[in-house]
Amino acid sequence: MKSRTLRTTCMGCIAVLLAGCLTACGDSDDPGNSRQQIGIDIPRADSDFWKAYAKYLQQEINDQQLSVLPPTHSDGDEATFTANVRSMATRHPKSIVMAPQNTMTTDTTLSELFRANIHAISVDTEPEHGTVYMVVRTDNRSYGTKACEFLGKQLGGKGKVAELQGALSSINGYERSEAFAACMKRNFPGIQVIALPTDWKGDVASAKLQSTLAANPDLNGIYMQAGGVFLQPTLALLRQKGLLKPAGQSGHIAIVSNDGIPAELDAIRKGEIDATVSQPADLYAKYALYYAKAAAEGKSFQTGPTDHGSTIVSLPNGLEDQLPAPLVTKDNVDDKSLWANHVTG
Repeated sequence: MKSRTLRTTCMGCIAVLLAGCLTACGDSDDPGNSRQQIGIDIPRADSDFWKAYAKYLQQEINDQQLSVLPPTHSDGDEATFTANVRSMATRHPKSIVMAPQNTMTTDTTLSELFRANIHAISVDTEPEHGTVYMVVRTDNRSYGTKACEFLGKQLGGKGKVAELQGALSSINGYERSEAFAACMKRNFPGIQVIALPTDWKGDVASAKLQSTLAANPDLNGIYMQAGGVFLQPTLALLRQKGLLKPAGQSGHIAIVSNDGIPAELDAIRKGEIDATVSQPADLYAKYALYYAKAAAEGKSFQTGPTDHGSTIVSLPNGLEDQLPAPLVTKDNVDDKSLWANHVTG
C-alpha cells in the first residue's frame, strides 16, 4: 500500500479559527437571514447507509428547527462535489455539511470556505487538507482492527481472506485497509489477505471476488469495508456459486462487514454473515447539524469527552468528534440502541 502524503495546513489559520474567528464570523453586518442558513451536500445515494443518513438529516432539520439551503447531491463525484460547495458558498451560509469522497484533494475548496468565513463540517470522511470546523466521524482504524480480530478468531488464525477495500483515495478506505493489514500481520500471520480495491463500487467488488474465488477455492473469509454497497452483490455471488452456507455449517465463509444497515443485521440473524461494525447514521446526521448550528452561533469546542458518549480529538486542521461504532454479532444484533433496529421508511 502506498504511503499517503503528510497533511499540509496553515497552523496559524487553524489557531485563528479555534481561538477567535468563530466569534468574528457571526458579526451582525453579514447580509440577511441567508447567513443563518446551513448548506448540505449529500455525498452518495448508492447505498442504504447514505439513504438512511439523508432521511435522518431531514428528521434532524425538523427536530432542531433549522434553516437550510436546498441540499445538493454529489453522487460520489469529486467535480460535482466541488461545484456544489462553491455554488452553495455564493448563498453565504454560515456553515456547510459535507462528506468529501476524495479526502486528499480538499485543500482548495476548504480554503475558499475559510476565507469566506463559512465553516466546514465533514461527516464520515476526514479531509486531509484545508481547515474544518468539525469532523463528525468514527475511528475508522478501529473498523479494520475489529474486523481482523473477529475474522482471525473465527478462522482459528489460518486460511485466506478476501478484503473488499473501499477507495484508497478516501481516508476511510485507506485507514480501514491499513489497520486490517497491520492487525493481520501482527496477530494472525497464518491468514493470507487478498486485498481487492473496489473504489466503493459493488459491481467492481463482485467481479474481483468472482475471480478471487476461481483462483482460491479454499477462501474461507471475507471482509467488506462497506456493506451498503458490497452486501447484496457479495451474497448474490456466493448464493449463485452454492457457497452461501449458514454460520456453523461446514463450508461457511466467515464474513465481516462495515456499516450496520438493516440488511446486514438481517443477514447476521440468518447466519449469512457473521458480524458488522455499525456506523451511526442517525448520530452522523444529528451531530453534523448540531455542529453546523453551533458554528453559525459562534461557538467553539475543546478536545476531550463529550456529553453524548464520544470524544473530541485534535486534528492538524481542526477537530473531530469520534462517535462510538460497536461490533455487531449474533449476540447483540437485536440491541435496540442500534440505529438499524429502529430505522423507518
